Amino acid sequence: MSKDIRIHSWPCSYYLNTEKRWVSGQLSLTPITLKFTADKSGELLVSFHLSSINDIKKESSSVIFSSITILEREQTKHWFSSLQPNRNVVFTVIEHFWRDRLLAPQEAEGQAALTQSSKGKELINLTLGSQKRLEDSARELQHQGEQFDHIMNGLDKIESDMDVADRMLTELDSSSWWPFSSRLWKTVTDTRPRETTLVSNPTTLRGEGVIIAIPIIFSYRTDVNLKAGKLIVLVSALEIHDGGSQLVHRYEREEVDDVKIHSPYEISIRQRFIGKPDICYRLLSAKMPEAIAILEMQYKKKIEFCEEALGFSARQSPQDDVCTSVWQSAAFIDRVVEPTTASSTGQNQLQAERQTMSEADAQELKQILMKLKCLALEAETELERQDEALDAIGTATERATLNIDKQNRRMRKLL
Repeated sequence: MSKDIRIHSWPCSYYLNTEKRWVSGQLSLTPITLKFTADKSGELLVSFHLSSINDIKKESSSVIFSSITILEREQTKHWFSSLQPNRNVVFTVIEHFWRDRLLAPQEAEGQAALTQSSKGKELINLTLGSQKRLEDSARELQHQGEQFDHIMNGLDKIESDMDVADRMLTELDSSSWWPFSSRLWKTVTDTRPRETTLVSNPTTLRGEGVIIAIPIIFSYRTDVNLKAGKLIVLVSALEIHDGGSQLVHRYEREEVDDVKIHSPYEISIRQRFIGKPDICYRLLSAKMPEAIAILEMQYKKKIEFCEEALGFSARQSPQDDVCTSVWQSAAFIDRVVEPTTASSTGQNQLQAERQTMSEADAQELKQILMKLKCLALEAETELERQDEALDAIGTATERATLNIDKQNRRMRKLL
């Protein structure tokens, strides 16, 4: 993912200290830098890394104008004023990404992190193979669940047919014109409610397993005021919390109509209604790429990438070496965990040959492991749902068998 992606830009004015005047232009934020470009000349007047910022404050210029000041490590102070839509919005977004950059590990200039080490490749291929097999198992499990649903629907139809047969036999048995009736007068039909054992709604059976939780800045619909909070991705829902960990809104999985990816760091989640406004939240976060990888798995049919985010889409063709054979993966495990009986010289050579994983490898491996966690939680909740379905099928089968035997006995009496 390119680090030059523009997260956001705001019209504002920058105080040019060398000329003692304000210059109007655009303040742009990328994942690692903050830039200001003049409107008239198009010149880049200032650009600095977020990691080089010492402090960000809200101040006033000339006692009147509200401003944001940014202090660099070299004690260079930058003034930004006339911020649109307002100062608080700009300050909240910049502070969020600045704090995330402070917590991120320092990146060495010109490092060869883009080149994956051989150990990193093997680890990634191993986890990708596990992910593929887990996805296959999840599909089979889903197909099995659909078969259980069909069985339950069939049992419901049988029970409904038995109710019809019961009413018809009651009419035949109690009709005054039937010469062999055991009752000369029509009896009151048994109106006891039919016992039903339906399969519970999948949403009530799914566990509340947390897949990932990330800090966010969010707004509701077209509100320009941003608030700090947290996005929690659950197996069965999406939850948005405010800065005080209070629940702001909860989207059940079935309620989400679309997830729009505006950029690798910004998404919107919408629930549509007929006759009333939609419920739509716009979320911005430095950790959003991690959440998007999970959302793509959970809401693959509802996710939509905007033009700026198309290059970030995780739906890319897999590499040729992704489907590494199980035997190659097993050989790698043997090399890693098998105790060696070589001499100390051989051990020293092995230590020298080992390569540390690059940052890119670690990030990719982290995303794959998050997907594995998501798949495992999905499989767990589906198994719980199928356990409930099996119990319901067993109960419904016993009840249907008893009803059939009962109606057969009544029919033999009439004959």
